[in-house]
Amino acid sequence: MKAAVITFPGSNCDRDLATAFEKAGADVTRVWHKDTALPEGVDVVGVPGGFSFGDYLRCGAIAARSPIAAAMIRHAERGGYVLGICNGFQVLTETGLLPGALMRNAGLKFICRGVDLRVATADSAFTSDWAAGDVVRFPIAHHDGNYTADPETLARLRGEDRVAFTYLDNPNGSMEDIAGILSANRRVLGLMPHPERAVEEAQGGADGMGLFRALLGGMALV
Repeated sequence: MKAAVITFPGSNCDRDLATAFEKAGADVTRVWHKDTALPEGVDVVGVPGGFSFGDYLRCGAIAARSPIAAAMIRHAERGGYVLGICNGFQVLTETGLLPGALMRNAGLKFICRGVDLRVATADSAFTSDWAAGDVVRFPIAHHDGNYTADPETLARLRGEDRVAFTYLDNPNGSMEDIAGILSANRRVLGLMPHPERAVEEAQGGADGMGLFRALLGGMALV
């Protein structure tokens, strides 16, 4: 399986994400925000956390208009897989690949700590390593992680089983405790917590490895 990890000015989790993909067995290529095309044969695109372009305008707004973002959108529209984590989730909402928006945390403070998450659905390539209802622990590190959407969008996400993860103890005010959501074709995941920072015990836990293991296994079956 081939993965491409994007780097924007201000990305700070791109190396972590590339390493997580590699640990799961992927052949990883790093791509720059000014590139106009993804490497040939890429299966999944990783959009990392950080502070792309300094979070000016809105978090992810400038990155969503970069040359590589256009290639990522075409990849998703062809049915390719995309994983956006933290700032990457913000980028995916700004591109329109995922609905809703990530607003300022309800407490108006940056939060950096581990959180417990409930796996809301196992029906995706990203979450099939678990059963619905399982609890996993990933770190968070964000200032704008408060997932917000209109009532119709929230109802659609629930009705289509597209909420991937929810917080057990909501740290940021996200509507309906949402921590991550899936696209309509279930091949794009946006997630605020950082599974790539929880792939070995030296990081304090390896729950995140389940996501990368499931994703690469699921893609191999397609």
